[in-house]
Amino acid sequence: MKKILFTGGGSAGHVIPNIALMEELLKSGDVDVGYMGTDGIEKEIITGQKIPYYQIECPKLIRGGGFHGLKRNLKIPFAFSRAVKKAKAGLETFQPDLVFSKGGYVALPVVFAARKLKIPCFAHESDFSAGLSNRLSARKCERVFTSFPETAEKIPHGKYSGPPIRASILSAHRAKARQELGIPFPDKVLLVFGGGSGSAAINNAVRKNLKTLTEKYTILHVCGKGNVLQSNVKNYIQTEFVTDMGAAYAAADLVLARAGAGTVFEILATKKPSLLVPLTGQTRGDQKQNADYFKRRGLCRVLPQNRLHELPKAIDEAFEDKRMVSNLYETRFAEGNENILREIKKRLGI
Repeated sequence: MKKILFTGGGSAGHVIPNIALMEELLKSGDVDVGYMGTDGIEKEIITGQKIPYYQIECPKLIRGGGFHGLKRNLKIPFAFSRAVKKAKAGLETFQPDLVFSKGGYVALPVVFAARKLKIPCFAHESDFSAGLSNRLSARKCERVFTSFPETAEKIPHGKYSGPPIRASILSAHRAKARQELGIPFPDKVLLVFGGGSGSAAINNAVRKNLKTLTEKYTILHVCGKGNVLQSNVKNYIQTEFVTDMGAAYAAADLVLARAGAGTVFEILATKKPSLLVPLTGQTRGDQKQNADYFKRRGLCRVLPQNRLHELPKAIDEAFEDKRMVSNLYETRFAEGNENILREIKKRLGI
């Protein structure tokens, strides 16, 4: 039986697409899978899947941070060398036939170690502009799949595949989801979430306008770990997280969210209108690029974070945007799972 070791972490957006592929591979019974990552969100997510997990410590580039950030970055070469050695030991233990990287700082030493061991590597880039890890490791990979066709043209060994999407995202039923959540069918439902750990900016903006919004809409608010507040506001449902995002999407009429690529493609795959609030100032600007790309195509609406004071008006306008709904149903997206798995199986000869 063939073995594939997956890697990627630092955010849920680097892990969930890997799960989409692992689930499909495990169904076939032809492949064993393992995972390599840090003691971070990837470990929390993957260990719950009962998949063999190999833990390493990886250095992360500090963006900004002044002298303190510079001091930490100067230690990266030594920490990276240790991470490659640790990754190499894990690879020698699991002995995979292929390494699949989803990017994030944890993936870089794994790809470098795999190259030293002559283990073939594939990778996937979700964002419109490639992240640092995938840019640095692209030449060590046989193939770098991309969610955007334009990205494939700008990265070594790039190939447009589309995004990996979990099957459960697409299989939920609206009536059942609303029944389980206790939401009456006539209600218009606004689904709010801000990524794996929530978004303080979005959470605060929604709660500041809660009375106004709940007069018109039922709000399903996935606010992140430790962010649930005491409330008796009618038509307001809050939870730290949901185990079935497919049901949450199915219940919703509009989604208010950040613009990480994984999130955006799930929203688009479920044909849900959306109002996106890209994260800025803490990243390379990838979320803004993702959001602007689909805004230009009329597939979402965008509200900059510095204009969150306009949230009620922006939500009303998004609910009334019939053209966005029409565009979503007229647009077809590449079958990411199918395209990537076909290439994996071809490379492994299965």
